[in-house]
Amino acid sequence: MITLYHAPQSRSSRIVWLLEESGEPYKLEIVTIPRRDGSGAPDAKNPNPDKKVPTLVHDGNLVMESAAICLYLSDLFRKAKLGPQVGDPDRGAYVTWLAWYAATLEPTLIAKLAGRTETDPEEQKAYDQMAARLRNALTQGPYLLKSGFSTADILVASAFQFARPMMPAGEVFDAYVKRLEQRPAFARASAKERGPS
Repeated sequence: MITLYHAPQSRSSRIVWLLEESGEPYKLEIVTIPRRDGSGAPDAKNPNPDKKVPTLVHDGNLVMESAAICLYLSDLFRKAKLGPQVGDPDRGAYVTWLAWYAATLEPTLIAKLAGRTETDPEEQKAYDQMAARLRNALTQGPYLLKSGFSTADILVASAFQFARPMMPAGEVFDAYVKRLEQRPAFARASAKERGPS
């Protein structure tokens, strides 16, 4: 059984979406986290040693960090085709996009949110390179991979959903996010991610 420790409107929301894409059963355990506005607090029931989300537990195994969870679940749920498997020609591109999200996209987005791209030419250069890489990929196809939709798209789309004004502008990006948000699993996840009302 899979349990996702989740805080609504946080990075774990994208993992709710991923789990809905899998079509497999899972349990959603709502936890609190410290929020930027000073609300919230670490939750003792969260098994993550840093009390962060997303945190996944599968048959007693703890999996943390969004990119790692994406890879873990895409390998676990092969029938759902959430990512190319070992031996697939698109596997290298897939794991590269997962690592790129964590190592490049998110840090450059944080720099933009903090205003560092306005004052540091190197931060602006890194942001521009991130935008160009993403624009090039999405100009070539509807998804990041030639083989189609994957969890890498969930990661990238979540950055646009979280901070659209700070992400690169343009129709190619707007159309990409709209295309992903039209997926039935996204609608189901949006309804579930706040937990029981």
